[in-house]
Amino acid sequence: MPDPGHTLGTIGVYGWRLDESIAALHEADVGLVVDVRQRRGVRGREYSWANARRLQASLEEAGIAYSHHKELAPTTELRHLQYREDDRLRVGKRSRVALAPEYVDRYVHEILDPLDLTELVDEFPADGTAALFCLERDPPACHRSLVADRLADEFGFAVVHLLPPD
Repeated sequence: MPDPGHTLGTIGVYGWRLDESIAALHEADVGLVVDVRQRRGVRGREYSWANARRLQASLEEAGIAYSHHKELAPTTELRHLQYREDDRLRVGKRSRVALAPEYVDRYVHEILDPLDLTELVDEFPADGTAALFCLERDPPACHRSLVADRLADEFGFAVVHLLPPD
C-alpha cells in the first residue's frame, strides 16, 4: 500500500488525444490506470483510442499498467438520473461541468459507502501514481472525482486532476 500523502491522479477521455494523454500520464509518473467506467467504450472516431482493448494495448506499450474496477462505476439507473438532469439543464454530456446533487448523494450512498477500498489501494504502485480513468473532461462532472475524494479522505492521497491542453 502506498504511503499516506501519496499522489492519486484522475483523467478523463474528452479533450485528449491518445498521445497527449499518454504523455500526461508519464509526466505525472502514473504507473497504473484504474478504469472506473461501467461500459468501456466510447462512441465516435475521435475517441476510439479509449475503447478498452485499444486503451489497454496503448497503455501496455507505454509501460503503464491497467485495471478495471466496474464496482466503482455508476449503475445504469444512476447514469440515467444524471442524463435527465443534463436534459433539464440543456447540457450535453461532453459539456457538463458538475454532477446533479441527487446523483452525488446516491452514488456515495449506493456505491462508495458499501465498498472497502483497501483492495483497490493495495493495487496502487508503491512508487509512482495511480490515476482514475473515466470519460468527462472536468473532474467535478464525473464520478471519478467522488472516488478520488473518498480515497483522499480515507487514505490521505493528494489528488491531482490531469486536464487536456486547451
